[in-house]
Amino acid sequence: QDLQFFRIGTGGTAGTYYPIGGLIANAISNPPGSRACEDGGSCGVPGLIATAVASNGSVGNVNSINGGTLEAGFSQSDVAFWAQTGTGIWEGQPAVEKLRLIANLYPESIHLVASKASGIASVADLKGKRVSLDEPGSGTLVDAKIILGAFGLTEADITPEYLKPDQASDRMRDGAMDAFFFVGGYPAGAIAELSSQHEVVMVPITGPEVDALRAEYTFFANDVLPAGTYKGQEAEVPTLSVGAQMVTSADLSEELVYGITKAMFNETTQKLFANGHAKGKFITLENAVQGAGIPFHPGAEKFYKEVGAIK
Repeated sequence: QDLQFFRIGTGGTAGTYYPIGGLIANAISNPPGSRACEDGGSCGVPGLIATAVASNGSVGNVNSINGGTLEAGFSQSDVAFWAQTGTGIWEGQPAVEKLRLIANLYPESIHLVASKASGIASVADLKGKRVSLDEPGSGTLVDAKIILGAFGLTEADITPEYLKPDQASDRMRDGAMDAFFFVGGYPAGAIAELSSQHEVVMVPITGPEVDALRAEYTFFANDVLPAGTYKGQEAEVPTLSVGAQMVTSADLSEELVYGITKAMFNETTQKLFANGHAKGKFITLENAVQGAGIPFHPGAEKFYKEVGAIK
């Protein structure tokens, strides 16, 4: 049996992508001489050795897949969509037309955090307020602008700032910031810390405006911040999420990607994911096909059709 190496681009070693990448790499690997799956051994692809590689995250991973230095990688669904279509943060660059989806992994929730004193209770209330939209070049900034636009607002209707969430939190503590956007899994450390020292409100991102936005931007999914996620948050808060996705190139063989997808969603692997990381329990067949903004790789699509996850 031939050996095949498979590199998965993740993110920084302190984030969520890196440990999840390690879990998936172990699950899909099946080096020669491994015990058989039914005997409690590897349920991966015969002859495959996968490794998780630390990286700069979504944009870097997409570029490396395009350049052939990674076989697969993790990306936010919005970034993957912009790359594949040459829009958003990819405007003016050649589209990565051969980018394909293996699976949506878990949701990264869009947080809109407002100081209680600001009186902000909805996206529409951001008008005239001091709002941080995250750094230039970030996916969060583009998402924030799309959400503002759905409610009829532009950057000219607010006093925009372009800060990382921890800097925006510091400004809010000092009374110099009314609200900020953040995209990531909950509970987010910077927001948990802020809510323990300062009265904040998690602003719902919901309503007919959001339904219209989702029809236009298919990479968004509906999401909820459960009650008690942050201090002072007594009820669940409806919001949107973008998916953390595993993407690859159309150049990879259908047979290989089919084998990888099948390995990720067998029963043994699913238990490993659920026990291996807090976000691992979200890597399910049901979630795998949510919020797909780009085409599935034919190998993944074949598997999902076989098991009835997509029509």
